[in-house]
Amino acid sequence: MKQQTSEEKRIRQAEKAHERNKSYITKMKTLIKKVKSTKTKAEAEPLFRQAVATIDSLARKGIIHKNTAANKKSCLAAYLAKLP
Repeated sequence: MKQQTSEEKRIRQAEKAHERNKSYITKMKTLIKKVKSTKTKAEAEPLFRQAVATIDSLARKGIIHKNTAANKKSCLAAYLAKLP
């Protein structure tokens, strides 16, 4: 049997993490799209809170960078402020 190198193991670990994190990223993007597809502030606010909670959770887990999370939340807040 060939002994496995640490490089091969890191590749396997990175692939597993990528697969695991992909679903979180997809969920976040979907929530952002839902917020941006709304036309009134009343229907956007509950979706906004849910999206922000998810973004914060991903930043806490290290799936996205904290500055990326801040940028996404800021962009959503600006969109929400423009709504009638």
